[in-house]
Amino acid sequence: MLFIVNATVYPMADGMPEKMEQAYVAVEDGKILRVGRGCSYEELCRELHRCGENQDGDTLIDAGGNWVMPGMIEAHCHMGITEEKKGAEGDDCNETVDPITPQLRALDAINSMDAAFDDAVRAGITSAMIGPGSSNVVGGQFAFVKTKGRRIDDLIVLAPAAMKVAFGENPKVNYGGQDRSPSTRMATAAMLREELTRACAYRKKKEASGDGFEADFRYEPWLPVLEGKIPLKAHVHRVDDIFTAIRIAREFGLSMTLDHCSEGHMIAEEIRASGFPAIVGPDLASRSKIEVQNMAFKTAGVLHAHGVKVAITTDHPVSIIASLPICAGLAVKAGLPLMEGLRAITINAAQICNTAGRVGSLEEGKDADIAIFDGNPMETFTNTLMTIIDGKIVYRNTHF
Repeated sequence: MLFIVNATVYPMADGMPEKMEQAYVAVEDGKILRVGRGCSYEELCRELHRCGENQDGDTLIDAGGNWVMPGMIEAHCHMGITEEKKGAEGDDCNETVDPITPQLRALDAINSMDAAFDDAVRAGITSAMIGPGSSNVVGGQFAFVKTKGRRIDDLIVLAPAAMKVAFGENPKVNYGGQDRSPSTRMATAAMLREELTRACAYRKKKEASGDGFEADFRYEPWLPVLEGKIPLKAHVHRVDDIFTAIRIAREFGLSMTLDHCSEGHMIAEEIRASGFPAIVGPDLASRSKIEVQNMAFKTAGVLHAHGVKVAITTDHPVSIIASLPICAGLAVKAGLPLMEGLRAITINAAQICNTAGRVGSLEEGKDADIAIFDGNPMETFTNTLMTIIDGKIVYRNTHF
């Protein structure tokens, strides 16, 4: 077992205090066994009825009063698909030869040996939603994975986790330049509707056919989307693109996340009414395109104030993965409440990514993904002291 004692715990869990001083976290078999106040190691062992057991194998961590939180979550990035330092040879983010590619799987391109994974672990980021970029109208399937390990198959929490779709500048620029559709926003929307209509017809035909149905590799990936098991992951920046994404999702009765949502602060009430959550960012980046001219750190706070569930993203490598807590801190500086800043990179991100049953908060039965900091991680000078994934210490600061 692993015990963290003398901790200031921020559980990020509904029904638990926001902050627990002189607290502990007990871990067994990679899962959180208990979180509570008080208890030295000896008292905790007695409370867990372990007095007669051989405790030589236990790992005891004295947190020294420091912050203990659930490991942070990056809700939208391209880590390991757009690899650092490797140029075109390591860039597998966009298959820009066909605007409709639902059959692509992020898992087949994520290189967990990319340096960004180590940066994530050292920053206290224990899981990430990773997938293809936004050059295609339909980009393919995202995967939600842990951030430490050599074999990506062993890191999977949820795959497929979402289907990437994109609106706005990227598809029209990529294909308009090839004298192909889509070269307008109208064509992007029309092509997505056409694809979804064919996917619905495929689903209906499969359900009616029963045994002996010949599966189509292109349309099988749509089934979990149409069945409501995973959402559309919509790349949207501008107001009109956000509205188009909402319109299409409603037409087909689909769940969806609004990723980037750069002009979301302008239509916060309408987004709240849609019921779709927002993954905001990357605001720690240049306004390099027309559609991001109105991006601002205030967006997350405005959306939250209107009742929209919000997560924060770096969109790595647009902003580096390790800047995730700093991005949340800048959103707090611009109006997002402090605890909501922490929730935006923990439990909110997990809930939006449909993985809150395993990660995002320190609760009994969840994966023991834990980060220890010497202060608020959203502050620049805060150090990560330790990162734990599935109950195993994967990073330890030399000064801790």
